[in-house]
Amino acid sequence: MNDTFLKACRGEKTDYTPIWIMRQAGRYLPQYLEVRARGKGTFLDLCKDPARCTEVTLQPVDIFGMDAAILFSDILIPMEAMGLTLEFQEGRGPVFPNPIQSEKDVEALIIPDPTATMPFVLKTIKLLRAELKVPLIGFSGAPFTLATYLIEGGSSKVFLQTKKMMFQAPELYHHLLEKISRCTSLYLQAQAKTGAQALQIFDSWAGILAPCDYARFALPYVQSIISDLRRMTDVPIIYFANNGSTLIEHTVTAGADVLGLDWRINIKNAIMRVGNHAVQGNLDPIALFLPEKDLKNRIKKLLEDARGAKGHIFNLGHGVVPQTPPEQVRIAVDAVHEFSVR
Repeated sequence: MNDTFLKACRGEKTDYTPIWIMRQAGRYLPQYLEVRARGKGTFLDLCKDPARCTEVTLQPVDIFGMDAAILFSDILIPMEAMGLTLEFQEGRGPVFPNPIQSEKDVEALIIPDPTATMPFVLKTIKLLRAELKVPLIGFSGAPFTLATYLIEGGSSKVFLQTKKMMFQAPELYHHLLEKISRCTSLYLQAQAKTGAQALQIFDSWAGILAPCDYARFALPYVQSIISDLRRMTDVPIIYFANNGSTLIEHTVTAGADVLGLDWRINIKNAIMRVGNHAVQGNLDPIALFLPEKDLKNRIKKLLEDARGAKGHIFNLGHGVVPQTPPEQVRIAVDAVHEFSVR
């Protein structure tokens, strides 16, 4: 087992900087598209097929030599298990046709048993652990990010309904977040018990909040989940608050071992602010379109800026975009490994 990634998460010395990238298994890879074409059904059907999920999870590890694999799934899978109808619509993405609007809607949500309602996820973890020679990362969405989809009915640009609920009906909002947090906590605990060797919590929309609102309406629920996890597992926990450079003074209190960083902050400056935390990041995903020489220079500079970190896992500042040429990913992985050798 190549445990370089796990060592970096824990702030231990490594022979080189490990790399994996968010959405590394996905639409930019022809091999992934072949698996999608071979199977019938929707994206959700793929997420519920352990054999195909295992295959696509392994692809970037086998093709590029990534230092960690991340479970192929979707952050909204547990929300469907709570009793909501979830659809993925072409051109729109995830949609909840019946958004959460009232106390009755929140009361109707169940706290699912992951073993009973999401066995396909746990089976995928077992299959992957039997195959992988690098660590497996399990994951979930953070409660605030998940709540935005339930309240808005899908993705949003201004998050009007979410913020209206926060400000005008805070008791309703907190009731909803408490239920989502309990579901998420049990889901991540199940992943760790089944064999996930690290866990990442994605707070994709945290950056839309003012720091004071983040501290009140988002952070406590992440802290609660991580506290629950600490009582049953010692696997490294990564917390990624997208567009969160204004929130670092809060995110350092979440309880995670590693803080994921987007590309909107210089990593050297971020390291000065995160204290006793390893960091993950933070190449702009579109920088993968740079000419090879420029991309390598960008990566070399980022690695140099990250030298002062307690631990550093190289990653993009967000997910790789579908239009990315796979060869550019190969260049990035090889450059990280080459330039970071101690």
